Amino acid sequence: MKMYKLTAFEPNGEKLLDEAFQAGNDAEAKGIGEQMLKEKNLQEKTHRCTSPAGKLILFHN
Repeated sequence: MKMYKLTAFEPNGEKLLDEAFQAGNDAEAKGIGEQMLKEKNLQEKTHRCTSPAGKLILFHN
């Protein structure tokens, strides 16, 4: 399992979400990240999910 990082922001830069979670691969991490955003009603806010290698897995501006 690898550690991924999910963050969501307000337009002024205020962090709304800053969580780390584990997933087996990038596709699984994308699904988990999308689900976390949906549960917290943040899917329309600016957000990103990055892999341990710094790869951008999920992004919305």
